[in-house]
Amino acid sequence: MEIAFRWYGDKDRIPLKYIRQIPKVTGIVSALYDVAVGEIWPKDKIINVKRKIEAEGFKFSVIESIPVHEDIKLGNPNRDILIDNYCQSIRNMGALGIQILCYNFMPVFDWVRTDLAKKYPNGSNSLSYDNSKLKEIDFKTISLDLPGWATNYTKEELQYYLNAYSKVDNEILWLNLEYFLRKVIPVAEEYGVKMAIHPDDPPWSIFGLPRIITDEVALDRLVRIIDSPSNGITFCTGSFGANLKMDLVKVIRKFGMLDRIPFIHFRNVKHIAEKQFYESKHPTEFGDVNMYEVVKTLIDIGFDGVIRPDHGRMIWGETGRPGYGLYDRALGVMYLVGLWEGISKTFQSN
Repeated sequence: MEIAFRWYGDKDRIPLKYIRQIPKVTGIVSALYDVAVGEIWPKDKIINVKRKIEAEGFKFSVIESIPVHEDIKLGNPNRDILIDNYCQSIRNMGALGIQILCYNFMPVFDWVRTDLAKKYPNGSNSLSYDNSKLKEIDFKTISLDLPGWATNYTKEELQYYLNAYSKVDNEILWLNLEYFLRKVIPVAEEYGVKMAIHPDDPPWSIFGLPRIITDEVALDRLVRIIDSPSNGITFCTGSFGANLKMDLVKVIRKFGMLDRIPFIHFRNVKHIAEKQFYESKHPTEFGDVNMYEVVKTLIDIGFDGVIRPDHGRMIWGETGRPGYGLYDRALGVMYLVGLWEGISKTFQSN
């Protein structure tokens, strides 16, 4: 098991030298943030980021992510050109020894929250979601540079894609994902890269858009498309934890034993009602994800991939990118380390 930390490059308010002070973190999860979606990631730019990471004593463990262009998801006529570009980006990262690629197939939006700073009595705040508030969002007036979105669309571009997806249902989106995977997975295999799809966050339709990576049935269908360790899953305990019907521990064991989970996002969520939750402190008792059982299962199946703390609260007066402050994610690392050591030693003594 390798513990990693998300770093947003030179513009990140949290420098690598601060991350280096967190015990047991040896890997960095990052990306290129100045390449337009759909273009090839140049090898020299990846090398530049890799050198900065390695200069601070880290390994560049995961690229999160190379965004998938909307025209690929829509199945538009230009998708083959865009997929060829994607394949070349995979070749470039694989040639540099970066072996895990987290990506998603969510139409238009990446993760979505209705409150980026839900306040709590103790002075902290965190991300939260209330499905009933989606109808209050007016795309003509809101900012379109939310932190979870891979692309900052103009209002005209956003409306174009919303209209385009009105003709795409879940089954069409599945067929377009299959087309994409059948092109890219053979390249990933050749270059030693494990593709790891991130679940839809939240794991249900929003704004009338199709969403397909939502539950165990979806993951069954995903891994059947191509039987390869390069066709894998980013298992996000928070994203899947928002699905009240999903048995996270069972699903981790099932797909972990199939060698389909190279990467894990580690966080907790607390449900207020169906399709209404907030992102809580990491320990089990503060949310609805049994973090102890998650770690116990990972140890039991011999998980040797990469895991990183996911969204954290803003605590101790910190400000910055919502969900990506330093302090609470560092606490999440230490909670993970404590669980891992304690459970591992218990296993060894039995």
